[in-house]
Amino acid sequence: MQFIQAKRDAILKPLQAVVGIIERRPLTPILANVLLRRNGTDVSFLGCDSEIQIETSAPIGAGDGEAAGVTLSARKWLDILRSLPEDADISLALQDQRATIRAGRSRFTLQTLEPGDFPVMASVTYTASFELTQGQLRHLFRMVHFAMAQQDVRYYLMGLLLVVDDRQVTAVATDAHRLSYCRTDLPGDDAAAPDEGTGADAPAATRCEVILPRKTVLELQRLLADSDDPVHIDVAINQVRLRFGGLELVSRIVEGKFPDYQRVIPQGYQRRIELPRDVLAASLARASVLTTDKFKGVRLSLSPGTLQIQTTNAEQEEAVDEIEVGYDGEPLEIGFNVAYLLDVLANLDAETVQLEFGDSGSSALLTIPGNDDFRYVVMPMRI
Repeated sequence: MQFIQAKRDAILKPLQAVVGIIERRPLTPILANVLLRRNGTDVSFLGCDSEIQIETSAPIGAGDGEAAGVTLSARKWLDILRSLPEDADISLALQDQRATIRAGRSRFTLQTLEPGDFPVMASVTYTASFELTQGQLRHLFRMVHFAMAQQDVRYYLMGLLLVVDDRQVTAVATDAHRLSYCRTDLPGDDAAAPDEGTGADAPAATRCEVILPRKTVLELQRLLADSDDPVHIDVAINQVRLRFGGLELVSRIVEGKFPDYQRVIPQGYQRRIELPRDVLAASLARASVLTTDKFKGVRLSLSPGTLQIQTTNAEQEEAVDEIEVGYDGEPLEIGFNVAYLLDVLANLDAETVQLEFGDSGSSALLTIPGNDDFRYVVMPMRI
């Protein structure tokens, strides 16, 4: 049975959109596959793992147009397509639980699995809905994603908190050593409210909070564009749905209580300096040359007119770098993990940053002058 007939790139684009979440070594073999469903000339591509599902479609159906489905290895099919010429005409046919892919004189036969066994996420009732542009959501993620924990028994730290409150959306991530906070205004007249298209009948929400899994955030960063095209976000009690650019991504929500980020952000610090972001990043990068994987500590010594950055290692080697700053307050010495500072500086696009300090045992606050929408808090370390 003929299933697909199209140019290589017409198949490659939707396949690449869903293949990112498919595990190379999944818990069950069928999760290594992509689910294809044909309805007339429209073919949907669906990938899924234990917590995320992505679906998109393309008008590439062939044959009699009768509704049909199949699953086949996503990465094998992706590698086959990438190996073929860009202008290749490709067909996919099904016979005896096998898929045959032809392009010119090339032929590949792949094993298939029953589409009815594919674990599609169940439909739920969404109780709240809001909308951002792709550029806004991508910006929020870029400004905080690096502070998510990578491994932690507190599973809620291995995710990103998204809060909708009145007219603003806030993203927060923390690994308990640092915290990144960024917010943006909702476009137009949108606010967190029931989505009429879902059949929800709950009252309009004034506040909505979800913790997105780390993998979901990283995948959305790959898929979102820096554009003004809308992202429709629907929230249910245990999952969230994002629709944009012909894609639909459904993700489970991380259960748990996220830390009270408002209490973590310091206020009223008197020691304050402003300096060029690239100058600070370059100085920290030079000092980090002598750090090791086990110890990433650098010492910041602040004195009138000067910020000195110093590091030493177990071999008694030393790096010292100085930056002129407009500061005339009390001297201060404080240590930090240099990677935590370099992470935030690499993701900012501001020309100038502001650092605020309490004492040597207090966290530091990094902000952008004139911008109240971003905050980065980093805990000190003993040097």
